[in-house]
Amino acid sequence: MTRRVVITADDLGREPGTTEVIVELLAEGQVSATTLICVSPEAERAAGRVAETGVVPRLHVTLTSERGLPRWRPLDGPASLADPDGTLSDDPYVLGARGEAGDVIREADAQLRWMRERGLAPVAADSHAGTLYGLHGRSWLAEALAWCARHGLAFRLPRDREPYFGGPLPPALAAAHELAVAHADALGVAIPQTIATNRRTARELGTYERLRDDYLRRLAALPEGTSELFLHPSREDAVRGPDGVVRVWEARLLRDPVWHKALDSEDVEVAGGWWA
Repeated sequence: MTRRVVITADDLGREPGTTEVIVELLAEGQVSATTLICVSPEAERAAGRVAETGVVPRLHVTLTSERGLPRWRPLDGPASLADPDGTLSDDPYVLGARGEAGDVIREADAQLRWMRERGLAPVAADSHAGTLYGLHGRSWLAEALAWCARHGLAFRLPRDREPYFGGPLPPALAAAHELAVAHADALGVAIPQTIATNRRTARELGTYERLRDDYLRRLAALPEGTSELFLHPSREDAVRGPDGVVRVWEARLLRDPVWHKALDSEDVEVAGGWWA
């Protein structure tokens, strides 16, 4: 079995700067996939721009707003997902405490319908900010997997969880993960072998070179089968604060000759998806 990797630029449509960088990276062939945030005011323009590249984005099921941006609104407006003003909280723990499974699935349906109405037919979905996974309170993994099965979608759920979490999970979460993987297999929902991303801040990393070295280690450690590396590249003026620094570094990484040399030397095949 060969090692394959999907290189994904997350958060298309987050705001104009991120859209522009991701579209450029897709056109250059620096990434092989992207995910679309449908609830953002930028989503309509992003959908048009990504269509020019010939790449169909995955649905980035989005149930929270982003700090530093005007609050987003759910497309379906289910009560348990929104604050009193009708916007999505920017705190995933608030969502995890109050969100109801039925409302989560109604909103996922609305976001999928939004993409299809614009001629985009995603074959996979994933979770913006990890809110579906139960990392911030309630888990909607079982419902999300059943929803994916109904719509014929693959889903970003790692079969091998350690590369993402960086070590063993607490027993309750580990057991929930094992059940979710078994559930995905039983439903026929395709999932990647593993997933990996940077989870450290600019302060923790210190320099671009440390971020690059971390991704090089992750690349070397990928198991056989098809895995996913997902990044959040953006423009310097698009995201304020330390998070923006990391996003700029990730955009730089994807164009770095050292990174491309490592892809060749590690003999890792870049793929568009982990599904058949």
